Amino acid sequence: MAPSKFFLAFAFALLAYSSVASAAIVKHTFEVKNLTTNRLCQERVITAVNGTLPGPTIHVHEGDTLVVHVFNKSPYNLTIHWHGIFQLRSGWADGPEYITQCPILPGNHYTYRFTITGQEGTLWWHAHVQWLRATVHGALIIRPRKGHSYPFPKPYNGVRIILGEWWNANVIDVENAALAVGAAPNNSNAFTINGRAGALYNCSSTGIYKLKVVQGKTYLLRIINAALNNQLFFKIANHTMTVVAVDASYTNPMVTDVIVIAPGQTVDALLTADQPLASYYMAAHPYASAAGVPFDNTTTTAIITYENATSSTPIMPTLPAFNDTPTAFKFYSNLTGLVNGPFWTPVPLKINKHMFVTAGLGLVACGTNQTCEGPLNQTFAASMNNASFELPTKLSMLQAFFFHVSGIYTTDFPENPPLVFDYTNSSNSFNTSLVFTTKSTKATKLKFNSTVQIVLQNTALVGIENHPMHLHGFNFHILAQGFGNYDAVTASKLFNLVNPQKRNTIGVPVGGWAVIRFTADNPGVWIMHCHLDSHLPVGLATTFVVEDGPTLSTSLPPPPADLPHC
Repeated sequence: MAPSKFFLAFAFALLAYSSVASAAIVKHTFEVKNLTTNRLCQERVITAVNGTLPGPTIHVHEGDTLVVHVFNKSPYNLTIHWHGIFQLRSGWADGPEYITQCPILPGNHYTYRFTITGQEGTLWWHAHVQWLRATVHGALIIRPRKGHSYPFPKPYNGVRIILGEWWNANVIDVENAALAVGAAPNNSNAFTINGRAGALYNCSSTGIYKLKVVQGKTYLLRIINAALNNQLFFKIANHTMTVVAVDASYTNPMVTDVIVIAPGQTVDALLTADQPLASYYMAAHPYASAAGVPFDNTTTTAIITYENATSSTPIMPTLPAFNDTPTAFKFYSNLTGLVNGPFWTPVPLKINKHMFVTAGLGLVACGTNQTCEGPLNQTFAASMNNASFELPTKLSMLQAFFFHVSGIYTTDFPENPPLVFDYTNSSNSFNTSLVFTTKSTKATKLKFNSTVQIVLQNTALVGIENHPMHLHGFNFHILAQGFGNYDAVTASKLFNLVNPQKRNTIGVPVGGWAVIRFTADNPGVWIMHCHLDSHLPVGLATTFVVEDGPTLSTSLPPPPADLPHC
């Protein structure tokens, strides 16, 4: 071999070795059990991880393998979902109960193991059984691989900001009480920032989260909405922020004084401490898009204090009105993707499968010998294309897919709504010829590497609101979004095929629509569902079954030996 060729081969070998060597195996142990805590001057027993709320923050680099040993010492069934992680050929670790695994029973344990490939930024983990994620959640921070850098100036420090929701009750009891009578669940009593409600509640003796900053320094705020049922406006008095990523996908820098964030979403924003030495509130309260529907209209606060500032009353920001849809839509629709950033993927132009999916609330008939308190004395049941998703119980869908077991699910989810109507006309809200649905476990089968375009159409049935839709296993490009009924001719003129934002969770505009597109290059079974937790047990979900690829490296491997059984 010529010296130059030898040197080139050696250089490539060294580069490959250095890439592998830069990756690490990061191990954690989660003990999930009861925790007695005090909020709003009330002592409550909650389910928590390692005795903290929020749970532990996981720090990894792109390329690392994460191993988490989960011991379920709680009284409830449990799974953990690694929200936004692609789970490339590791779908067994995705976590949603009865989709990719059966629950971890009380007293049992399971080890999640997966490699984080092609992702940087802020994601999170949470329980994926009933309402446990109200208190079983934490941040998952993915830094660039060692030797790589952010596509923006390195901040002085990073700060985790987890927005949550609090009930003065056992959240499982709240959920079960609603399901028993088919009604909407009770609203929360407070919102929280990093587990603390803040200064504006009647009883705030459990404290307030405080952040000390140095004047002139820039901080990377890693904001996560872990609330169960509310999108939130977030603001810091007298400061602007620069959004640089959403859902662990880099964006073109966008300067804003307010952030809107739906349950399940994350936002990375740079905050420069460029104001006079003083204290400033950061605050969050709901973006409540459903007109006439009661909601928790309280505000949570935390305090930013400049180093060397004299003691003073913090300055309060003016948050948007609870129903300020124009502000929410402006924030969501103005985001664009960073095409020269790490892991950017162009929009696939050839579409193999078109789907038009209506999403909204509905009703199912009240059961025999049951008293129902939903509208028309029936039971709430959200649906997509009038199919109300029901979880299987005998076997997970992924096990059924891998072992070719029939009778667990069907692959006949409708590509279009069964009936075309005026979707966003509120006069149809309780039209009995439209509002009733049926429960089923229906999936859509996709060929490996096929491109899917979905129009998500909001409906006005029962009530009309912004639905945050989360897709497991993939990011999708958001091509366009708008209000009213989707019109292919006018909407296609709005498509951004150059630098659209990429996300794993989208807030479909209230009374509107959104168009998303993704490539099904990840074999397995993946759920798409509304991340308002009150909707998942009652149907606003569907699943995609992605067939194996043509080679061993593009096929789903066998399940781990310790995968929980039903």
